[in-house]
Amino acid sequence: MHLHRQNHQKNTLMTQKQQNYSFALSVMIVLSFLLGFITTMNNSMIDFCTKAFSLDETQRQLVNTAFYGAYVFSIPIAWILGRMGYKRALVAGMGMVGLGFLLNVLGLSFGYYGFLCCMFIVALGIVLLQVALNPYVLALGPPETAASRLTLNQTFNSLATTVAPVFVSMLIVSGGTYEASAIKAPFIGLGIFSILLGVIVLGLKLPVIPEETETSGDQTRHKSSAFRYPHVLLGTLGIFVYMGVEIGIPSFFPARVQALGLDIDEPTKYLSLYWGGLLVGRALGAGILTRFSARTILLVFSGLSAFCVAASLLTSGWLSLWLFIATGLFHSIMWSCIFSLASADLGPNAKQASGIICTGVIGAAILMPLMGTVQKTIGLTAAICFLFVYYLYLAWFAQKGSRIRTNA
Repeated sequence: MHLHRQNHQKNTLMTQKQQNYSFALSVMIVLSFLLGFITTMNNSMIDFCTKAFSLDETQRQLVNTAFYGAYVFSIPIAWILGRMGYKRALVAGMGMVGLGFLLNVLGLSFGYYGFLCCMFIVALGIVLLQVALNPYVLALGPPETAASRLTLNQTFNSLATTVAPVFVSMLIVSGGTYEASAIKAPFIGLGIFSILLGVIVLGLKLPVIPEETETSGDQTRHKSSAFRYPHVLLGTLGIFVYMGVEIGIPSFFPARVQALGLDIDEPTKYLSLYWGGLLVGRALGAGILTRFSARTILLVFSGLSAFCVAASLLTSGWLSLWLFIATGLFHSIMWSCIFSLASADLGPNAKQASGIICTGVIGAAILMPLMGTVQKTIGLTAAICFLFVYYLYLAWFAQKGSRIRTNA
């Protein structure tokens, strides 16, 4: 009888824990939606900024540099995360995002570079959210379904990325006018919403994830630092080149439309189909990753993405454009695969590793201006060909780099 009562209490605690984890995962999904919305909105505004501030090809890519350059602070932010805990880090991230948007009202007085400075503050908040979200989602359940769980979270991130270009078209570029002042009202709204969401998260009861000190089963000790694991560093480089892939396609989309001679007034509307491909891929990917390994999916999808880009360059008209857009379907779950492979078997180093891996996002800040310069000096096709180098590395990481793990 006593044993039966103990088992009942144990099952009740496990059920409560699962319920808490489900609730916490739902909260992370909402935050991930906002994160995806802001990130994609920033990228979708490149064409708007080009016309509103009269920018050349190199200057227009500074939108990506200002936003993704903030990820260079991922490692110190991971240290802050270790001191603050997940919940406080999420609240602080929302506060910074809101502050950055509200400051744009003043920042626009200083022109394009004032706008970039304010977006850098927004980006710092996004980095804090990103560094906290990923390991928290991975910890909210068993390790074997970590990639699937992260992909489920990113499905809603992709839903936001599909909506964001429409938001830019309707509220910022509506009427065909390209004036910097058009962003003030939408940005004030986003700033207030972000701060309110942070206040709501502050009042929620989220489960505390205990730090893992050793692996289950063989009691193997972990190294003293995530920097001592090769697969973490190689995975960081994987995220670096992946950003050139995910952001590269939408960044060069308007130029690609123009090069194909297609009569499209607002390319941003069609760009939402690319982000929609990421949404569909991630929605399906959550189930696919329960049947196939992250390593296999990353390898196959890298090859399929490269095929779409190559076929796009070898064809013309709408067929070429649809092939260019189709890459979004295969880019969809690459992030989840890279992150989960790079984060595997780290124990108490998970938070530090998240900061290290997220540093790779600066790839968008470095690779986009580089590709923009190539486009300006050599041509659009040469810039797009950089994508093949990125796909090749991702295939290598899936096949070999992610297997290099050294235990103490």
